[in-house]
Amino acid sequence: MTERRPATDEEAKALASSLRLRILRICLDQGRTNKEIADALGRDPASVLHHTRTLVRTGFLEAQEERRGARGAREIPYRATRKSWQVNAPVPTRSMLDAFTEEVALAPVAELETSRMGLRLSPVDLDEFRTRLYDLLDEFATRPEDPAAAPLSLFIALHPDPNRH
Repeated sequence: MTERRPATDEEAKALASSLRLRILRICLDQGRTNKEIADALGRDPASVLHHTRTLVRTGFLEAQEERRGARGAREIPYRATRKSWQVNAPVPTRSMLDAFTEEVALAPVAELETSRMGLRLSPVDLDEFRTRLYDLLDEFATRPEDPAAAPLSLFIALHPDPNRH
């Protein structure tokens, strides 16, 4: 299982924004300029720039080599570093859930695969479940990427069931 370290306060704050989490996903496969990020999000580039700079400052995005745009303007593409997979935020926030719901709302319903189940696990079984689940996620996260393969996203939530006692 990937060794994750606790996030610093600054890293935790950077990841506590659904918009920033979506920026990381947008920049996962290729460098994107601030304007391209803003266009993908349907936002104003000026408002997105603050979030992009926060992610660069905390090491979640890295600036790539400067390039010239269509009109000769200076453009800096940014690429996700995958650092977010290496840190644990100290307190869960709704940012990941919000990012998920925002992104899944953009996907065709016919292409969604979902599953939901209720479990009762002893502490030992829960520990085994988590270990095996994260081992599987780590295995696929560290595989070499195939640029020709379809881009997919996965969201998993394990939570106490408030409807069952």
